[in-house]
Amino acid sequence: MSNVKLVEKIDPREIRRKLGLNQQQFWSKIGVTQSGGSRYESGRNMPKPVRELLRLVHVEQVDIQRIKREDIEVVEYLKAFEPETLKNLKKAAKAKQKKAA
Repeated sequence: MSNVKLVEKIDPREIRRKLGLNQQQFWSKIGVTQSGGSRYESGRNMPKPVRELLRLVHVEQVDIQRIKREDIEVVEYLKAFEPETLKNLKKAAKAKQKKAA
């Protein structure tokens, strides 16, 4: 559900509920125990790396199991040296996703 709005202060409980996941399902996807996740949902300060993983996995819907270092290196190269190619690839990918939906 990528339409979950991200505000400056992430509300993990709200995101989890909108996704229809229990704590174990939600938190295990980013390597956090259910009890640790419960503490974050109760207001404990969430470290920035955990917050970013939550955003990537549950808001942006990125499957972090499939990301490889070389993927990131290719994107960084395209950004720096081939921005028009990157723009065209993004456009093509979005069109393919819309077609598949």
